[in-house]
Amino acid sequence: MEMKIRVRSRVMQVVALLAFCTLVWAYAQLEWGLPQGVRRAVVQVRGSIVTEDGSVLARSVGAKRVYPNGPLAGQLLGMMGDTSGLEGLEAAYDSRLSAGQNLTLTIDPAIQAAAESVLKAAVLEHQAEYGSVVALDTKTGKVLATANYPAFDPNSWRGQDASARRNRAFLDRFEPGSTIKGLVVAAAIQESLTTPDSVYDTPMSRRIGTRRIGATIHDAVAHPSALTTTQILRYSSNVGMSHIVEHFPNASLYHYLSQYGFGQDMPLPSVQAATGSLQPLRNWDDVVRTTNAFGQGMSATTLQLAAAYNTLANGGLYVAPRLVVGEGQPQSREVISAETARTTRELLHKVVSEGIPQAAGIKGYALAGKTGTAQVVVGGRYSDTIYDSVFAGFFPSDRPRVTLAIMVHGAKERYHGSMLAAPIYRDVAAAILSKWAEPPEQVATDPAP
Repeated sequence: MEMKIRVRSRVMQVVALLAFCTLVWAYAQLEWGLPQGVRRAVVQVRGSIVTEDGSVLARSVGAKRVYPNGPLAGQLLGMMGDTSGLEGLEAAYDSRLSAGQNLTLTIDPAIQAAAESVLKAAVLEHQAEYGSVVALDTKTGKVLATANYPAFDPNSWRGQDASARRNRAFLDRFEPGSTIKGLVVAAAIQESLTTPDSVYDTPMSRRIGTRRIGATIHDAVAHPSALTTTQILRYSSNVGMSHIVEHFPNASLYHYLSQYGFGQDMPLPSVQAATGSLQPLRNWDDVVRTTNAFGQGMSATTLQLAAAYNTLANGGLYVAPRLVVGEGQPQSREVISAETARTTRELLHKVVSEGIPQAAGIKGYALAGKTGTAQVVVGGRYSDTIYDSVFAGFFPSDRPRVTLAIMVHGAKERYHGSMLAAPIYRDVAAAILSKWAEPPEQVATDPAP
């Protein structure tokens, strides 16, 4: 009898211990994490990420987060962990989405898909490491596309290279190279320091600065020994730019570049976006001023470059990029006059139509922009083998609706901006014009005799 009571007592102790452990586990889950059943309920009520046309980019199906379009805008969307967003918009807007609220983006799925497709083909063809494209609506600053390659599919992120999920269009800094020339020329015209027809002596190299602190700059493309400002942009002459900014006060040029958005935080609420750099004004001298005039010694992201060029497209008004519908009021500021912006657009149209019509132009359409081929700094020195291919432009050039910026890094085949970034601009622009069903301009011809 005594033995039975002792055994029963031990059984009850074990039962009690198990019950106690169960209570402790349940409390711990409530204190430090939700039970699995509750976790599933949280995922089920998570808001969707959609576009203005109603396309669904992310939604919850049962206990699973689903991205119906696979890698489309994958780096922008980010991905989910078990209960919360880990990167991208899923992380930036986790509390809003967790509350069951939808997030509506300005992204145009058709333009996004075109940008990704064209970028992928170019990166592979030119054996590049990676690239990015940003498209902005000219008047509103809406981000219509932010494409990155290599691609990233948030449906299966655990099996992919971590670097593929980086939103390079917003985060990667690079020297924008000669694309800056269009912006600097606009500022110089605004300050009455040059005109489209001003003529400068342009040998293929020129010494600038003092004997103690100076540098010799060179041009890469053969050109006449004297160039107008219009031709300086067409031939992308560094020597020509050194003349244009020779009498540009350092503080004034620094101010213009800052107003274009360089060296400034990107005003995108909640979204992670890098800040490019300008050297502190106290460091500026003849060399820094000149090299900044052709995009060396400064840095930007693809998004920042697009926003800067959008100032030329938008009649001289800088408008802050917008990504999430209904979030904040558009910020804008006048950088140059509408007349100066119009003049500069005409110059950049000639860069395409007279300089690189095959690479960046589309017959029957007015496109405008500027190439850049920037050496990449490796170990504190400019590399002779690694380059960033860059292009920034807008269209139609006479009444812009979309601004594009492109950057491709580390191409091993035909890395020059005119060979790589410019055709990406052309092909993305062609896809957008096709989407609009925009007819080509009819060119008048002389009647047959």
